[in-house]
Amino acid sequence: MADATDYPLSLTNCGMEISIASAPERTVTVGQSATEILYSLGLADRVTGTSVWFNPVLPPFAEANEATERIADDDPSFEAVVNKRPDLVAVQYEWHVGPTGSVATREQFHELGINTYIIPADCDTKDNSTGGDGTRTAAFSTDSVYKGITELAQIYDVQDAGETLVADLIDREERAIALANSLDLPDDLSAAFWFSSTDLGVSPFVAGQLGAPGYMMDKLGIRNVIESDEEWPTVGWESIARADPDVLVIARMDRRRFPADDIEAKREFLRSDPVTREMTAVKNDHIIEMDAHAMSATMRTIYGLETLAEALATMAFEE
Repeated sequence: MADATDYPLSLTNCGMEISIASAPERTVTVGQSATEILYSLGLADRVTGTSVWFNPVLPPFAEANEATERIADDDPSFEAVVNKRPDLVAVQYEWHVGPTGSVATREQFHELGINTYIIPADCDTKDNSTGGDGTRTAAFSTDSVYKGITELAQIYDVQDAGETLVADLIDREERAIALANSLDLPDDLSAAFWFSSTDLGVSPFVAGQLGAPGYMMDKLGIRNVIESDEEWPTVGWESIARADPDVLVIARMDRRRFPADDIEAKREFLRSDPVTREMTAVKNDHIIEMDAHAMSATMRTIYGLETLAEALATMAFEE
């Protein structure tokens, strides 16, 4: 049995000192990762509003999520969040709530007496001041996910639930890596992760070296053909085709902000475009679908690691 939280609780969160007077009773989440962590900690009854969704909620939480108001599929307004009268706003991405937040700055919430907590996976080893989706200053580690779970469990005084969740995720992570190690994969196996594109045919958003997909590839001994440290750089299809990855991992999502959010549109483009259809991964149908949310630095990254290892187990590669 873990020690109870001693309030007021002081934490340094993404470079800002926050003080929690008592366990939050009303929380609004800006980001699916924050929502699913709170649900996984048994705190669904404390979540009064959610926003920023990529994929359906994890199946065990479907009923709880149905009963929780979704204030926006994508970015909520500052007013919509405040109108829920939260005592904490839990955030997945600093670009939503941060120095130049698309929803608001942290200071705007704090001036109203509303605390903010940003999941550390989006700011530990990451510089979000570079614009876009930010740049990694060092490789993403699942330790930052476990840190976020542990700190949220402490904030809500549910430490035992936090320890159980972290232990389960570590076990899943180790089993996925063991599965990949048991496969007879080529030593030079390469891959690229395609998240989306502002339009089909334009340079796609692909995973850089140091984010969550980079972590998956590193753990499974796969070379990322994209060499950028940006989280999701745009790279031309001609450059990707020249690198000719053995495997393409494409994001599946409910979001429809861009035409390429649709996974069937992604597949049709890869089959029909004169450049992409000649790629080895496309010709050999070495295309793996993965939940978009798993490609972000979240606890679902471990699920993505499982998806990748299990898919590779079904594929044959020429030596």
